[in-house]
Amino acid sequence: MIRHRSILYDISPQRTPMNKVTHQAILLLVLANLLASFSDVSLKVLNGEVPTFQYVFIRQLMSVLILMPLWLRLPKQKRFEGCGKIAFLRAQFILVGSACAMVAITHLTLATANAMFYVGPLMMLPLSMVLLAERPTKQKAIATLIGFCGVLIVLRPDQFHWAMIVALGSALGLAMGNILVKKLPSDHHIVSTLFWTSVMTLPVSLVLALREWTDINTVQLGWILAINLFVLGYHALVVLAYNKAPANQIALAEYSGLVFVTLFGVMWFDEIPDLLTLMGIALIVVPMMPIRWHKLIRRKPTPAQTLAE
Repeated sequence: MIRHRSILYDISPQRTPMNKVTHQAILLLVLANLLASFSDVSLKVLNGEVPTFQYVFIRQLMSVLILMPLWLRLPKQKRFEGCGKIAFLRAQFILVGSACAMVAITHLTLATANAMFYVGPLMMLPLSMVLLAERPTKQKAIATLIGFCGVLIVLRPDQFHWAMIVALGSALGLAMGNILVKKLPSDHHIVSTLFWTSVMTLPVSLVLALREWTDINTVQLGWILAINLFVLGYHALVVLAYNKAPANQIALAEYSGLVFVTLFGVMWFDEIPDLLTLMGIALIVVPMMPIRWHKLIRRKPTPAQTLAE
């Protein structure tokens, strides 16, 4: 199970005012991204000591075991939602994305790897045009082009590392996974979907893992379990957050994850990004920020206006 960025940058006409519930939703989303950042840190600590597909297989098996009690509590008619051809294809993209994410985080700084992961939502625009026959707005197209300019800056030749291409593979797996979600029934249960996604990754990941299987210790198993728990916590908090408030009001909080991993990289791994990398990261993420947030910032009253009122 790969952590799915649930970033949305659709322009919504909804103008629900900010309230206490919205602030609670933002806090939940920030906490979700903090947990997701801890999962990236845990993966960084593993340092590639566990073979890639062995890690993926063990992690997905743990996910199945963790989710099974929740899946068994579902009504019988809900248990097989998310189990079909589309779900199987989506699971394989998630399998590839998970493997690529491990390689990227192992060999790149946390900030750079996560910047590449944020390319996933950018890839969704051209993919949705090809696979779903969607017509993007001019605003989305411009935002996507700016984001890809940021990718080119981060991938600059003088500091290029092959793992950046692998990170883009993870972003593509994320994008395809999100695109295929739209082909699943709209009322599918998240527990059933997560359960079957994990189950459907096991056969292929096991076959690939057997080629490089090696003995691992309990500490490494503990880190893999921690990654699973952090990611499950992320998914649970994201669902709670988006159930509390409209996406266009809280989605900006998703970008707290990039702040967290950058800080953790500096604090624990001595990964200090240079100015050009920060500029590229900004070009990737800023265009995807919900437009409504920009309007809210511009409409925010000044202290003098507040006193006048």
